[in-house]
Amino acid sequence: MVAFNSIAVAATTLFSLTLAAPADVPPTQIIHRIYAGSTVENGGLHFEPDNVVADIGDQIEIHFLPKNHAVVQSSFDEPCKPLEGGIFSGFNFATPEGEADNVFTFTVKDTKPFWYYCPQTNGNHCQKGMAGVINQDFSSDKTLAAYKIKANGTGVSVQPSTNPKDSFGGSIVPNKPL
Repeated sequence: MVAFNSIAVAATTLFSLTLAAPADVPPTQIIHRIYAGSTVENGGLHFEPDNVVADIGDQIEIHFLPKNHAVVQSSFDEPCKPLEGGIFSGFNFATPEGEADNVFTFTVKDTKPFWYYCPQTNGNHCQKGMAGVINQDFSSDKTLAAYKIKANGTGVSVQPSTNPKDSFGGSIVPNKPL
């Protein structure tokens, strides 16, 4: 009976450890590039791609194209509003042409849907469809299309900081073009 309890405790401990989100996820060698401000769609108010499937440890790089864009994490239920404890690139990437000199990068920490948007209020970028998702649950009715419809009716985007240059949840690093 003692051996059984030890196994049960070990199994419970192991199970608990696998469910806990790791504080520091070791990066994989996979990098997903997302371009903010694609000129192909929606007058430049688009992320390309806007629906990415990534594994734990994969790196996300946000590359910024002309205009002044940023990226901030939100929830599906409250698009265009920052998620407490989420990521924010800050408005550090304005560029008149081509790609900005720096990118915002972060590591995928789990496979739950990660909703994000551009919080630029000059032109209501989020409300006009500049939003995306990493790891959408394709068996759910919480789709990117549904998120964008919800975003359209939110009014004005909320920025997560009073200082638009603040960034958190990731790193600003030099852009290394392909």
